[in-house]
This record gives sequence, C-alpha cells and structure tokens, in this order.
Amino acid sequence: MSTHNPLPILRWLCAATLAYAFAASSLTSARAATGLTEIPATTRNGPVTVFYPSSSAATQVQREPFTLSVADQGTPVRGNGRLIVLSHGTGGNPWVMSDLAQSLVGAGFVVAIPLHAGDNWHDTSKVGPSSWKLRPLEISNAIDSIAHDARFAPLVDINQVGMFGFSAGGHTALTLAGGRWSPARQLSHCEAHIADDFVACTGGATTLTGGWLDGPKKSIALAIIRYKLGDAQSYGHTDSRITAIVAAMPWAADFDLSSLGTPGVALGLVEAGQDIWLRPQWHVAAVRAACKTCVLVADLPGASHGAMLAPFPPLLSSRLLPLVADPVGFDRTTEVPRLNQSISAFFEQQLHASPKP
Repeated sequence: MSTHNPLPILRWLCAATLAYAFAASSLTSARAATGLTEIPATTRNGPVTVFYPSSSAATQVQREPFTLSVADQGTPVRGNGRLIVLSHGTGGNPWVMSDLAQSLVGAGFVVAIPLHAGDNWHDTSKVGPSSWKLRPLEISNAIDSIAHDARFAPLVDINQVGMFGFSAGGHTALTLAGGRWSPARQLSHCEAHIADDFVACTGGATTLTGGWLDGPKKSIALAIIRYKLGDAQSYGHTDSRITAIVAAMPWAADFDLSSLGTPGVALGLVEAGQDIWLRPQWHVAAVRAACKTCVLVADLPGASHGAMLAPFPPLLSSRLLPLVADPVGFDRTTEVPRLNQSISAFFEQQLHASPKP
C-alpha cells in the first residue's frame, strides 16, 4: 500500500486551475474591446479601415456623424486567427458597416474595409460598372495590406479569408465567388425590365411616381444606359485566399447565372423581402434559384435595402431615404443584431475559426 500523501498534488492542481481560470478571464476581458485604425493609402492600394480585437479600453470616438465605442489605435491582440474583408455599397463608407464589423470582432475576427475608388461617399465618379471592374481587385489588395502590416500579419491566416459585400459590394462578393458579369447583360436586363427594376437600372438617381413624367424618365434612362453599357466583355476576378463569402442584397441582374451554379467557395446570401432598390426577384432571389450550393444566411421578409446600414446614416437626402428606410413593422433593434450574428456564425462555421479565448 502506498503511503504517498496526495494533498500537496491536489493543492497544486487546484491552484493551477484557479490561476488558469483567472488568466483566461483576464485575457477575455482584455480582448473585449474593438480596436480601430486605418492602413493609409499607397500608390497601389487605397486606405483600409481595420476593426480588430484589442486589449485597450474603448472610448467614444466620432467618425463624421457617427459615434463609435472603440479603442482608437488600440493594441491589437489575437482573436480567432481569421480575417473578414467587407465591401461597402454605392457611395458608401466604413462607418455604416461598423455594427457588423464590431459584431464580427466580438467573435474574434479581424475586419478590413477598403474604401472603393470612385465609388464612395467622397467620390462617385466611377459608380456602376467602372467601379465593379475594380472592386474585386481592391478586396485582394486589402488582404495584401493586412498581410504586409506588422501589427496584423501575425494575428491572422490570410490563406483562409472571409469576404462580405452589400449592394454594389454584393456584386463584388458574387464576382469573387466566381460569377461572370458583363455591362451588356445589364443593358439587356434594363431594356426588358426598365419599369419593374427602374431604381436599380438608374442607381436611384430618380424614381417612377405613376405620373405623366414616368414615360420620359424611362426613355431618357434607357438612352443613357444604352450609351454607357455597350461593353459585351465578360468580367471576373477570384482570389484563392478567400474561401467563404456572403452577398447581401447584391446587384446581380448582369451575371451569367450559370457561372454561379456551383461556386468554388462557400457562398451565403442575405435577402430583404421589402427591398425596392434591388428587387429580390431580379437579383438575390435569381442567384438563389440558380445556385445549387448557396446557403440562405438570413431571410428578412420585412426588411428594406437599408437593413444592412447600421448604424443608419442620419443625413440621407429626401430622394434616397424612401429607398432604404425601414418599412413599418421592421424592428431594427432586434433584427439587425440577429442578422449580424447570423453572418458571423456563417463565417465561424465555414472558416473553422478557432474558439474565442
């Protein structure tokens, strides 16, 4: 019979367990904040806004009309080892995607948001196909920016990256998923459905009201569209580092849908049933019907196109506001966080993100 006294070992195990629990609790607390910084533009890449797990304390930070609770220039710490790149919509900016970005950071992701050249809130000179040809490469360049940044390169595996895009950014997402599109296909769609999909075809520049001006508006719109969209070339761009993608309310009527039948990446879709800017039947629902492997990440039957704008921009024009305003009955305070959580869960599953500390 052994006479060894087990009490010292038990005491040691208890002390070690308590120390580990304390350290884990402290680490989790230290990583609770969302850091915020910007990688400046270079001759090759535009500026990239980065949200990330940080050990620094959050404060109230003003970014244009938005107040964010973030650790500005906070110390980065490792989260789950994965990077998500977000692509904003037409005339967009990083701040209207900051709720989603912070939700993803809460799950441990580093989030990068490039400012798309010629299609952002400061510069709309390339809105439409001119921007759509550039946007996918700008996403790849944003990944490069993270990979070459001494703060973030050690914290993420850039060979397993997620990508999210909304509206025009959704078009970018479908392109990176392997979709092929052409301006001429967009022209064909608008010629066939100018009345049904007028806002999408005109980019929200004007709307139909049911009055006598609707006829001239359609004629002028088609004349401009025919002038601008004669290019029949097929465009595409993929990046092997991107392995999971979510396209939310995407512009999709110009895609060869057969190219999205079996995407080479995990592709999720977000649909808003009350979207009058990009009516689902011509855009996301058409992709959903054609895609054999796509996942419906979120179906929001009571939401408009603006559901992904969070925080919601307070200074929209009287022309744009009706196109993105929340419909009666849509509860943004509960639906938007649930939407963001669904998107985060999709990426956690598809990217095999390591557990949060």
